[in-house]
Amino acid sequence: MKKLVTTFKLFAVISVLTLTACQDDNSEMMQESPVTKVSASDLKKEITPGLKTVPENVQIQINDSRKNLEQYLKNDLQITEIAVLGKLSTQKGVDIAQDLISDREQFTAEGNILAPETVKVGKIGVLFSGDQLAEAQKGLKESASEQIKTGTDLLEISWNYKGEQFTSLCFYNESGIIWDNVFAGLVMMDARGNSETSPSDAQAKVSSKWFKEWWTANWLWGSKRGEIGYQITIYYSGSTVSNVDVSDWGNISLGKAKSESKVTKKTGAYGQCRYALGLCTPTGSLSFNSSNFSVSFSGLGSNIVSNGTKSLYP
Repeated sequence: MKKLVTTFKLFAVISVLTLTACQDDNSEMMQESPVTKVSASDLKKEITPGLKTVPENVQIQINDSRKNLEQYLKNDLQITEIAVLGKLSTQKGVDIAQDLISDREQFTAEGNILAPETVKVGKIGVLFSGDQLAEAQKGLKESASEQIKTGTDLLEISWNYKGEQFTSLCFYNESGIIWDNVFAGLVMMDARGNSETSPSDAQAKVSSKWFKEWWTANWLWGSKRGEIGYQITIYYSGSTVSNVDVSDWGNISLGKAKSESKVTKKTGAYGQCRYALGLCTPTGSLSFNSSNFSVSFSGLGSNIVSNGTKSLYP
């Protein structure tokens, strides 16, 4: 029996030594095979000569963005230089570009330049952390993958943010800019929204009246980027409402939008509806809660959310 125990101990020691040796070998293999990280220089290897000059539409967008940044941010954020890099010529280049855009070391921005206190600029890994970092990287990569294809032209834009210098990759075609981390994250929007009421028609036997309200997000260069809104219409005779319709809409380029609405009072002295609306840039998320009929925003990014009730009288 004693001999058996001794043999077992010897076997156990040999097993431990063997396992330790395997672990050491695996550790060495892991150390010898680090994860390859792509860089801008890797991307430039996949670029061929493209447009020699920036298309007029792109130049106008950049010039107008410069003016708006100067007007609203008082030169806190400036475009200092642009350089034409060329055209993405391979799928490998597209893949590298998409990886670079969402890399934690790349710069991005968020906020509404009409409200300068909301603007944030920095490295993705600094502005975001934990789950928010993962969500932001996912949003950037998904949005970019829809836009950046083989044959897309590429600029490098140099920026100055409160004395800190950095660059961003700007993808474009003849029509205009299609992706840039800074342009994608910043918006121009009036949080007060807009509203309009239909003119009255006293001649009709059954009259109708509508009211609509909407919120608009614009690109840095001023053109429309997205919109959320709703419209309620009542049908009435005299002072009595006989029916109510409501519609909603939500859309945004390079971002996410949600819109929901429902009629809550269809007949009587007035008509009524509820609405739940939201839009945001790629690094944020929107969700709709049907139990309290509301849209909420999570994560970080530029956003507009509006939930409410609207009553309309004849």
